[in-house]
Amino acid sequence: MTGSALAGRTAVVTGAASGIGAAVAARFVAEGASVLVCDVDTGRGAALAGELGPRARFRRVDVLRESDVEGAVAEVLDRDGRLDCLVANAGAVGRWRFVDDVPADEWDAAFALLCRSVLFGIKHAVPPMRASGHGSIVATGSVAGVRTGYGPHAHGAAKAAVAQLVRSAAVELAPDGIRVNTLVPGGVATRIVGHGAGLTGDALDRSVGTVRENLRSLQPLPRAGEPDDLADAAVFLASDASGFVTGQELVVDGGASLGRGWPADAVRAAARAQQRHR
Repeated sequence: MTGSALAGRTAVVTGAASGIGAAVAARFVAEGASVLVCDVDTGRGAALAGELGPRARFRRVDVLRESDVEGAVAEVLDRDGRLDCLVANAGAVGRWRFVDDVPADEWDAAFALLCRSVLFGIKHAVPPMRASGHGSIVATGSVAGVRTGYGPHAHGAAKAAVAQLVRSAAVELAPDGIRVNTLVPGGVATRIVGHGAGLTGDALDRSVGTVRENLRSLQPLPRAGEPDDLADAAVFLASDASGFVTGQELVVDGGASLGRGWPADAVRAAARAQQRHR
């Protein structure tokens, strides 16, 4: 899907150097938007912005730092004079652990990265959107925040919190013409899964193929989700096509949330494997 659904609009996309974020940034540019590609991975992020052409640029943004998020919004306003869309996508899966083995610092880190960062994005996107009388904010959730058995405890709890933050913000901001929605991926073949397993470098890149194959049997549609599946949905949420949609969770998961979750023995095996690498 390429065209002009976002022609003339501006967007900030966090976690945009790879995976879902990179696909969203690329699709937004293809649909006519100007995009600020934000990530802590300077190499991948700058390379992507270069590939996407003059309507994309890169800024190093650590979403754990409110000043970084604020600076990204300010850059878009300085250059383009407006902000039409924020996609708060930055995140990580984290380690699988038994609930009685979850360290407090890992729990806090998950909420800071996955939920507090979304608050920072909403907080700083609202003023320019309110001034213009319109805007779309999209937060990346997870099927782990909708159903049990799809991710580590901290990950699922933080993503569930994101959905509630989105709902409450949507009600508050509706009179300002600002829509806020959650994009909910299921099992998607990206580097984030291998990263959560502790892989790095070439092994991390190679893990995507393994993840893609393994996901085939874990959701009703017999294939892995791909970043482009989520990018299509993000374009919908950012565009006028979803002009009467706010406070919702758009689930793009191949039907995974309709089932029972990943098999309990697989979840326990993952927890045990990561326990051994503490």
